[in-house]
Parts: sequence; structure tokens; C-alpha cells
Amino acid sequence: MNTATEYLRVTDLHAFYGESHILHGMDFSVNRGECVTLRGRNGAGRTTTLKAILGLTGRRTGSVMLNGRQVIGWAPHRIARLGVGYCPEERGIYASLTTEENLMLPPQVASGGMSVEEIYAMFPNLAERRKSQGTRLSGGEQQMLAMARILRSGARLLLLDEISEGLAPVIVQKLGQVIRQLKEKGFTIVLVEQNFRFAAPLADRMYVVEHGSIAVEVGKDELEQKKALLHEYLGV
Repeated sequence: MNTATEYLRVTDLHAFYGESHILHGMDFSVNRGECVTLRGRNGAGRTTTLKAILGLTGRRTGSVMLNGRQVIGWAPHRIARLGVGYCPEERGIYASLTTEENLMLPPQVASGGMSVEEIYAMFPNLAERRKSQGTRLSGGEQQMLAMARILRSGARLLLLDEISEGLAPVIVQKLGQVIRQLKEKGFTIVLVEQNFRFAAPLADRMYVVEHGSIAVEVGKDELEQKKALLHEYLGV
């Protein structure tokens, strides 16, 4: 593979929470401008993989290459400054702050972040609610805000954890449109996602995670022929 196009390469990644050994040799790569999804059953290690890339787990061993740099021994804030944005499942919206205050809160980790005006153009709902407190936002608006925050930071690699979970279909559709727009703008995306119908049209490639390692890789043009295999692993 041409490493010039490779943005992220994870090799033999092991991660631990205390004594618990969660990741057992994760191996995968993501090319610049790709959207890759990590699929798997609950507890397979998908969220831990995102956290381990950023150094948010306990002990980890193996290799995480980001834009050609080895970051396995780095602290999370140093990794973030290479242009990595993480959108956790719990969203982390500050209830007492307005939409706009939440948006402005994170520091810029790299140059070239989207302006507030660009973000509001992408998320018109947030523009309408810019003065609303975090507690007054719907689940869908909170999810949009969690994504919008990392776009302002200058991140070019987006780690998105279960962004469609529990949201109305119209909001899920909107998030799909946003991911397509971000791909057009050259962002690289790793998406942990259970919703197959949401993730499949967006993904260039899909990795199935089982017991903390990659069980199978499926390209978007292989979905039909590997349906039986996916059903075996995921029940889809």
C-alpha cells in the first residue's frame, strides 16, 4: 500500500483497563479522505480502539502511526494536536453553557479549523439554537453540537463513536449528509456504528471487530458477496 495516502495505521495494538486485557492485536489502516467503520457486537472492543488511538485507555502496546508519526507513547493532548478529534458516545455537552459557548470551548489543536459560520451552514439547527442552553437541546441537536465542536478545532481525523444511537431517522439522515460533506472536504473518518443502514452507504471499508481484534475486512463493493459472512458475525 502507498503509505503517502495512509493517515492512520494501527498494528498489533493491545490495550488494558487495569488488569482487563481489552484489545488483542488490532491491525487496520485508514487512508486519507476515507470513511472506515468499525462494526461488532457490544463489548467487542470498538470504543476502546478509538480511545487507545488517542491514548485514553490505560496501558497500551503495539503501534499507532498517525500521518507517519509513531504516537504510542504520547499523551492524549499531544496526539490531539496532530489533528485528531474524538466525539465520544456520551457527547459531553455542558448543560449550563449555550450552544455557541459549547462550540467555542475546545481549544484549536491544529490550523485550518472550520469557522463558526461554516459550521452553522452545515448545521442550521445549531444556528437557530445558538443562544439555547445545553439542557434545552434535543438529543439530535446535542449530537450535532458534539460533532461541530471538533470541526472547529482543526482536527482532520475524526473518531466518531455511535453518533446515530437513539436519534430520530430525520436526524440520522442529516448526520449522514454531514459525513458525506466532510469526506468531500478531505476529512478522514473512523466511525464506530451499530446502525448498518446508516453506516454502509458512508463507508469505503468496514472492519468487523471481535474479541479485541479485526475478524474481517469488507470493501464497499464487496458488501453483497460478503453478506452471509457479515450476518454470521453481526446478525445483519
